[in-house]
Amino acid sequence: MTQLSDEGEIRRRMMQAIEQARLGIGTTSPNPPVGAVIYRGMKLIGEGYHERAGEAHAEIRAIQDAKKRGNGHLLRGSELYVTLEPCSSYGKTPPCTEAIISEGIGRVYYGVKDPDGRHQGRADAILRAAGIEVTGGVEEEACKILLKPWMYAVERKRPWVVAKIASTLDGRIVRRGGEKKISGEEARRYVHQLRAESDAILVGGRTAREDDPQLTVRTPLNEVSPVKKQPLRIVLTRHRDSLPKTLNLLSDREADRTVVIENVEDLGEMLEELYKRYGIVQLMLECGGHLLRKFLEGGYVNEWVQIFSPFLSGGDEYVLPGNYLDSEQRLVGVESERYGNDIVLRGLIESSDLGE
Repeated sequence: MTQLSDEGEIRRRMMQAIEQARLGIGTTSPNPPVGAVIYRGMKLIGEGYHERAGEAHAEIRAIQDAKKRGNGHLLRGSELYVTLEPCSSYGKTPPCTEAIISEGIGRVYYGVKDPDGRHQGRADAILRAAGIEVTGGVEEEACKILLKPWMYAVERKRPWVVAKIASTLDGRIVRRGGEKKISGEEARRYVHQLRAESDAILVGGRTAREDDPQLTVRTPLNEVSPVKKQPLRIVLTRHRDSLPKTLNLLSDREADRTVVIENVEDLGEMLEELYKRYGIVQLMLECGGHLLRKFLEGGYVNEWVQIFSPFLSGGDEYVLPGNYLDSEQRLVGVESERYGNDIVLRGLIESSDLGE
């Protein structure tokens, strides 16, 4: 089979696969969001993404899509582009390598090797042994950005932690008069989008009692997949009895999605348990300053999202109350975007355990 020589076209097709993968963000945990497209010559014959754990992987859905479009006869000798090295072992579904071989696909391009040492490079070898040409590392960095939370969770056995803070320009999290809503409507939709992309949201007992939040996805920027469950809602408190039973988190229609954890002494151990028991890959913090500081000082915050609203408020409720941190925390890869009158800054915490 002749290899496609246009490197730009190869990269473009992998970016199409990445866009497919994005459709599964927030619904696939503990599996990764993966996308795939299939071409025969210059014709796109099928595409798909992994939508939910236990269901068909991206490669299988792309094959099924090709057949649904009436392109099944074009699969033999086609080219598959997938963001992650295809799976090669039996789990809840058969290995994708079997389907790739049986359908006669002639060449496979993938973005990132499987981070699990037990499987890394195995699919590559299986496909080559079957006479299929394989090229890895296509748009690798873009694929790694997409998969970073999942890869981190797989390697560290704990969730990727995203801290979300809404503050005034002078760093307060409560406005004059006790007003809790700081951000405008457009920025709040951005927060709902973050929730949709997360598996769980964590707050402390004080936030639960004083703010009585819902912590649900209601008005995100983009349409949410119908298979998306509301995020698990986690409350850290010293005593469960201190939480009124009338709180939204304990009494609304999603009450069975609330987990109360008492007397946490080691945040690291708690995070490992959340990954082990609930398969949480991305955890979002919407807690107050004191608890946020503990996560930050422990090195458990991987990503920082701060929404600045155009107010100067004063008052005692700071983003990070107390003295100086033991060491300054610096954001890297910072991106900024405007939502209405609010500015969102988002970046990685340089000193946290970010993984490779």
